[in-house]
Amino acid sequence: GHRNASNQNVPHNSSLYKKPFVESFEETPLWVAVLTYMGYGILTIFGYLRDFLRHWNIEKCHVARERDEQKDFVPLYQDFENFYTRNLYMRIRDNWNRPICSVPGAKVDLVERVTRDYNWTFEHTGKVVKDIINMGSYNYLGFAENTGACADAALEVTKMYGAGVGSTRCEMGNLDIHEEMEQLVARFLGVESAMAFGMGFATNSMNIPALMGKGCLILSDELNHTSLVLGARLSGSTIRVFKHNNMQSLEKLLRDAIVHGQPRTHRPWKKILIVVEGIYSMEGSIVRLPEVIALKKRYKAYLYLDEAHSIGALGPNGRGVVDYFGLDSKDVDIMMGTFTKSFGAAGGYIGGKKELIDYLRRHSHSAMYATSMSPPVAQQIITSMKIIMGEDGTTLGADRLRQLSQNTTYFRRSLHEMGFIIYGNEDSPVVPLMLYMPAKIGAFGREMLKRNIGTVVVGFPATPIIESRARFCVSAAHTREMLDTVSRLIPFLTFSLH
Repeated sequence: GHRNASNQNVPHNSSLYKKPFVESFEETPLWVAVLTYMGYGILTIFGYLRDFLRHWNIEKCHVARERDEQKDFVPLYQDFENFYTRNLYMRIRDNWNRPICSVPGAKVDLVERVTRDYNWTFEHTGKVVKDIINMGSYNYLGFAENTGACADAALEVTKMYGAGVGSTRCEMGNLDIHEEMEQLVARFLGVESAMAFGMGFATNSMNIPALMGKGCLILSDELNHTSLVLGARLSGSTIRVFKHNNMQSLEKLLRDAIVHGQPRTHRPWKKILIVVEGIYSMEGSIVRLPEVIALKKRYKAYLYLDEAHSIGALGPNGRGVVDYFGLDSKDVDIMMGTFTKSFGAAGGYIGGKKELIDYLRRHSHSAMYATSMSPPVAQQIITSMKIIMGEDGTTLGADRLRQLSQNTTYFRRSLHEMGFIIYGNEDSPVVPLMLYMPAKIGAFGREMLKRNIGTVVVGFPATPIIESRARFCVSAAHTREMLDTVSRLIPFLTFSLH
């Protein structure tokens, strides 16, 4: 295991926390690790055997490969790169890309599909599997709905503006509702100014390059999302990675950066940017923000906080990790988040000082070249944010925030009491349940579906190879009965899979 048996072992500055901060990442038991590696070993041996049979045309080959005439050219398809896809992922491919045909709310309808050639191709049977409990969608506050205030408002806006904009923000695509939305986002976050983008992933990958460049240093958490990694790489900055949520590791990198400066020339770095996430979507851990801010101030670095999963889902007012820890949002230089999770919409935002946002409006690729956000989506964000802020004249927002926090505590406690290894912070609505063995990934996903529960199962390369897991996302829309149904079934499944 690459972690301490429990995060309590990491010495941290507890004086910065106003309440207990409990996270656990249990060490993988040794025999489980051994069996897991054995499982992958056996799968690999069979993979080589089947590749051998395919090579001699004993087994039919479904994989795209070169024609014989092209054998002397540089190969288009790297054979070994696809080894994993071909021989491991293909066996359990039916757990992904499942077509759904309803609102991804607390329950969801699934299009039934079958495969006659061991998952190489699928065909739809024409049947629909109804009312599957949805434990997979990032629907933290239950705003994925097709009725109610948000849907009605989005419908009105579609009638007025249409569905698409057909231009970029700086040309003909800047609508009044975009400006209204950005002012609302800035007020919600408690920052001077904010800017919205049509895609959450691009908010990271296209804006980090606008802010950082050659001669700058990015200190990135080892578990940061792909979009942050891509943005950092595109920027051309030097990237150094610190251990997940480990403040000693971060401080050491900061110290080294200031003492040694840039490699070879030893000039000071132009800028140092610390990049962290609010909630890590595969671990369920929450960033140690009070300590990160203290380090950032001590070493005069900048802080980029990605709140994709924490905005709306954490804090008494749903304002993310800053609200959760009772800190000041002015201490975070770049507040980034997405509208895809808690707001039931699409796109992302960046909030901060007015100078920062004005600079991004002129220099960000996603501001200059991307088509602006669809009007009904912008309206969905405005309505749902006003509900969360309580500006719609109802207590609906407060009720949902309370419901999410109760559901999270309840579901995590139920699983923990049954003795499962669950990662992350006790307040995080992302609940990773460790499966470890490769064979369990497929079996768990299929067996849960047979019992009308939709879950996300995750293996390598999204997680370390021995840390396969099932991930549950708790929603305010889930009822106690739904959570009980799920937590009652899990022990039967995992023990019958042993």
